[in-house]
Amino acid sequence: MTELEKARQTINDVDKQMAELFEQRMDAARIVAEYKKENGLKIDDFAREEQIIAKNTSLIKDEDYKSYYVNFLKETITLSKLLQHRLLEGMRVAYSGVEGAFANIVAERIFPDANCVGYKDFKAAYTAVVSGECDCAVLPIENSFNGDVGKVMDLSFFGSLFVNGIYDADIVQNLLGVKGAEIKDIKKVVSHSQALGQCAPYIEKHGFQTVEAVNTAVAAKQVAEAGDIHIAAIGSEEAAEKFGLIKLESHINESNVNSTRFAVFSRSEKAHLPTDNHFIMLFTVNNAAGSLGKAVSVIGEYGFNLKALKSRPTKELVWDYYFYAEGEGNIGSEQGKKMLEKLSECCSNLKILGSFEKEIKV
Repeated sequence: MTELEKARQTINDVDKQMAELFEQRMDAARIVAEYKKENGLKIDDFAREEQIIAKNTSLIKDEDYKSYYVNFLKETITLSKLLQHRLLEGMRVAYSGVEGAFANIVAERIFPDANCVGYKDFKAAYTAVVSGECDCAVLPIENSFNGDVGKVMDLSFFGSLFVNGIYDADIVQNLLGVKGAEIKDIKKVVSHSQALGQCAPYIEKHGFQTVEAVNTAVAAKQVAEAGDIHIAAIGSEEAAEKFGLIKLESHINESNVNSTRFAVFSRSEKAHLPTDNHFIMLFTVNNAAGSLGKAVSVIGEYGFNLKALKSRPTKELVWDYYFYAEGEGNIGSEQGKKMLEKLSECCSNLKILGSFEKEIKV
């Protein structure tokens, strides 16, 4: 056998092994896809991809081969994600609102392959997941202008779902009109009350009349159906695309720092991974002097940073409250387990709502 024949035989043998290993890898990708579906997790995990590439490339001894191996890994990861996207096409994601509303847009950004289903309110969307009608729900928990979304916090405390990820979405308001309209033609603007408030200086500057709508998507739909160049909607670029409107002017909201934090709720509690550096917990304290102070002290005592502590009435007893806490640190660690054990001594109820690596911008 010549050297060329030997080399070709080696390639054939390696290709056979690679085919078998490729099947094993894609089988594992199926399991990952199912896990992400059950726990309401995004397919894209760029930090994880970078770790895989860096770790595996370090195994290549020949420096000339490393750049080629990086491309090989990237293509393999892409194929794995393509399979996961296809497997998640049947996933159902609940949100509160109608098609084209901001919540719908965010749900589609997080789960681009899923079937996003709108519900009349937060409770209906949440209940759809509890009942199994949907796989997960994307619900707002806090707005940088309007503060906490109390109804969603209450659902978190009294309900059975878990939060496995937090996503931060910027709110950009745009002036949307029918085709052929120009800013000088506009006399009246239609939108949700919050959007109108966010754009108040712009509206006042142009002397527009205002009309309130249920939400920005409904406003865009009303303007599209009216077909009047003198009426515009205030809403998202995505709403303009959905209802065939044109963007007359962008970023018309008063502040460029306007965002909403959304949580993904699912029936399954994601395992606390070593990379999870954030957590959310809900608790009530014993009716004794200093109980709340003691609970807060315990969190710090074990090296965890408390980022936020908010109170809400339990509605079960007058002047009785539960507490919503967001912290930094890994509660799956030994220190985390000790902290939770100590907390249970001064808390009458303690619920870990979820843990995750970091907040993701969408």
